[in-house]
Amino acid sequence: MMNNKRLKQLLSFLENGSQDPFIKYAIATEYLKENETDLALSFYNDLMENHPDYVGTYYHLGKLYVQLGEREKAKIVFETGMSKAKEMQDGHALTELRQIYGSLILDEEDQG
Repeated sequence: MMNNKRLKQLLSFLENGSQDPFIKYAIATEYLKENETDLALSFYNDLMENHPDYVGTYYHLGKLYVQLGEREKAKIVFETGMSKAKEMQDGHALTELRQIYGSLILDEEDQG
């Protein structure tokens, strides 16, 4: 698994003390590509806890929860993300979050 050069490089930034949320986000993304879901989740959750203003996290973490069948967790993440995107005045992120949240709700109504 660790023949991923990009992942090794990103992890070395963290080891050298970087707290840049983009680095953590990129690590989570690389772990997802490697199907290391638990590791990806731990980095996304670290971002939510320590870098709540990093709005990109909410979309991808919510989407991951949907894939894992954790729909309630996904809804909470999307709702939190929409609030944060409004607060940060990030219209692009807000639009994306509203769309994915809406499709999740519609999907549930179709199944119900």
